[in-house]
Amino acid sequence: MSRTDLAPTATQRSAAGRSYDALPVWMRLAARDLKAGIGDFAVFIGCIALGVMAITAVGALSDGLRGGLARQGMELLGGDISFVRPHARASEAERARLATIGRLSETASLRTMARRVDPRADQSAQALAEVKGVDSRYPLAGAVILEGGANFAAALSGAGAVVDPLLLEKMGLRVGDELRIGEAKVAVTAKLKTEPDAVSDRATFGPRVLVSMATLQSTGLIQPGTLIRWRYAVALDNGGSNPTPAGLHNLADDVKRDLPEAGFTIADRFDPSPQLTRTLERLRQFLTLIGLASLLVGGVGVANAVATFVDKRRKVIAIMKSLGAPRGLIFRVFLAQVLAVTAIGIGIGLALGAMVPVIVARAVGEVLPVELTFAVSAASLATAILYGLLVALLYALWPLGRAEHVSPSVLFRDDVAADRTRPGRPVIAATVAVAIALLAFTVLASDAKLVALSFCGGMAVVLGIFAGAGRLVPLLARRIPRARRPEVNLALRSIAAPGGLAGSVLLSLGIGLSLLIAIALVEASLEAELTGRLPETAPAYFVLDLAKSELAGFTALVNREIGGSTVQSAPMLRGRLVAIKGTPVESLKVAPDAAWVLSGDRGLTFDAGVPAGSTIVKGAWWPKDYSGEPLVSFEAELAGKLGIGLGDTVTVNVLGRNLTAKVASLREVKWDNLSLNFVIVFSPNALEAAPYKLLATIVLPKAASLDAEASLAKAMGQTYPSVTPVRVRDAIAQFNGVLAKVLTAVRVASGVTLLAGALVLAGALATAQRRRILDAVILKALGVTRARILLAHAIEYGLLALVAGVLATALGSLAAWISVDKVMTVPFVFSLFAVMQVLALAVALVAMFGGIGTWAMLRAPAVPFLKSE
Repeated sequence: MSRTDLAPTATQRSAAGRSYDALPVWMRLAARDLKAGIGDFAVFIGCIALGVMAITAVGALSDGLRGGLARQGMELLGGDISFVRPHARASEAERARLATIGRLSETASLRTMARRVDPRADQSAQALAEVKGVDSRYPLAGAVILEGGANFAAALSGAGAVVDPLLLEKMGLRVGDELRIGEAKVAVTAKLKTEPDAVSDRATFGPRVLVSMATLQSTGLIQPGTLIRWRYAVALDNGGSNPTPAGLHNLADDVKRDLPEAGFTIADRFDPSPQLTRTLERLRQFLTLIGLASLLVGGVGVANAVATFVDKRRKVIAIMKSLGAPRGLIFRVFLAQVLAVTAIGIGIGLALGAMVPVIVARAVGEVLPVELTFAVSAASLATAILYGLLVALLYALWPLGRAEHVSPSVLFRDDVAADRTRPGRPVIAATVAVAIALLAFTVLASDAKLVALSFCGGMAVVLGIFAGAGRLVPLLARRIPRARRPEVNLALRSIAAPGGLAGSVLLSLGIGLSLLIAIALVEASLEAELTGRLPETAPAYFVLDLAKSELAGFTALVNREIGGSTVQSAPMLRGRLVAIKGTPVESLKVAPDAAWVLSGDRGLTFDAGVPAGSTIVKGAWWPKDYSGEPLVSFEAELAGKLGIGLGDTVTVNVLGRNLTAKVASLREVKWDNLSLNFVIVFSPNALEAAPYKLLATIVLPKAASLDAEASLAKAMGQTYPSVTPVRVRDAIAQFNGVLAKVLTAVRVASGVTLLAGALVLAGALATAQRRRILDAVILKALGVTRARILLAHAIEYGLLALVAGVLATALGSLAAWISVDKVMTVPFVFSLFAVMQVLALAVALVAMFGGIGTWAMLRAPAVPFLKSE
């Protein structure tokens, strides 16, 4: 075959020509204009691609994690369906009913202190651990992987224990050593590498220790009222067929009907960790809003690019009008080009965003709770496409609408200034319609609709403030008296000049900086609240699983070790809300920020008097000798979100039995003093006959040293091996670690917003470069040195960065104050160091892009520019 055989035939060329000629005139004109290149739209494409990439990446990561949950669901859950309950082990009848479903495996997990038994070692060596007892069938799905390839069943034989390496490192132990768990000694037989159902288990506060159920029984920790999480995983006997979500849902309903008071929290393989799923969904929605913020910031670059493109085509438009082209035709031609370029930007953003899960999986896949799958849903792609298209239209319609007002007289006079006429009413109406559509889609796509609406309103206000500042700063620059230094005058003249950089710099950097400052201040406030602002009477320890009979002796021991200490206690049980006002909680629709109280078991107590730190706001407390129907007091704010009022009933499953009580009062609770307080407090006659343990707090005197604390911890461990003291500052440090990871993800997403601003800034500098090069050439021709020009530009960029930083600090601080003080009800802390870090980034960006532009100006030869003018 020759090369000529590969060329299109005359017939093919004719067919292609006929197809092209069949297109409408405005499409042919748009295509011809685009053939010249899309260099004018580089920033346009970059801004759209960056925002769409951020939204696609968030959606792809969420889809990948949810896909991983679905694909690995049985392994992560430990079966097809699981039944969980605190305190009470399943009865024989309950076990028999669950066993009818399929193969049954029982596990029990609890928090306790692991202690050394080596007499040559420091006896105070102890650490909080999560002990999990398993039966011989565990795990029904997946496998427990041990370091060195040891056999799991063999490792648990006798009194063997499989231990997380982190616990061994903390306590200076190794395989072959012994641990004391409760009243029993266990031998460390292997190191844990992978636990298949860890994700579906509760949040852990210590490293895992796996033992057999018989070994757990020997520890003496399984006592009535002890906080133990009993879990029953079932693998269906389905003959090889895969269960469906509907089938498992019906199965759960059957168990609830047959065991109406069992009080199990039920999960299935299609959603093995509802708490993790909800967390991922909320984080996805929040990060999507930040991605939208980057699109809105990048929209400034879109508007600038379209305006520049239209200004460069002014004479072309004038020629078209002179030849009789109607306004509508001109508008359609340019709109088609903008839509084509938008499609390119969206396509690039989708491709880059879809690759983010692959990069994340390779970089940090080992620390993720589930294995990421490469699966981007159609909904995620459609969301990113729609956001990109709506934002592009929102910013492009206005400058496009001005294109149709270009007069043919442009052909007969020099273009000394851009035409600033308003677009026609149809274009204004279309712009408003797009804005409404964007707002509606953002709100409807979010579960937290009030948050989404507030975000959109805040973004509109912030955009308006920075746009207004962009107009005000040049006016102020014109009114400033002349300075003695000519470089300052040159800088002020550049800021005040028409078409200056003030508007672009403030808009491009302002929103990104505001977001980053808000996040930095929220983090600083939370850290100060959790560490440096603990109340003077804050407890040093929370103590779990203290028996009623041990309270007096325990209190005496604490005061013997550290005099002046205070021990407070309250009965502690776990229960699950199963109905409100007679309606099952599964049928209730509540606000997302209140749904957590219905999603699992909660802490419960009973008290004859109003707990310290609580104030009655509605109703009245029961008498101390009350003996009537069960009553309950509910935390007021949460009650309002759940629609609970005085006289309503709530049903709580405690120890496998449903307890219905009438709401007698609503309380305002001061959680920040860390005193013993609960959302739900029962009258004593409702629960005091039930087996329970105490939750205690230990408040140490200010003068207590770390050595004294260590001695106290040692004494508690030796005398009361079944209790679990949790040091408050250690728990706070762990929470801070989790918070830091979440805020890092938010900070990275906000960094995309700032990167979009950098693109806009770069585009604005490129657009203004020709005029600024001409200014520099003229100044050099008049004898101004390069050093002075460089200093003038540095002053200009420094002043603009200062204004952007001050405004961003004010707006970011306001947003952080609202979030912290009004939403989280935590005292706001202004951290100058956190703000200065963000502002340093702003100065660096302006200096970098400004320096590149200034260097190009100083290197430009004078003759070509002077001749052209």
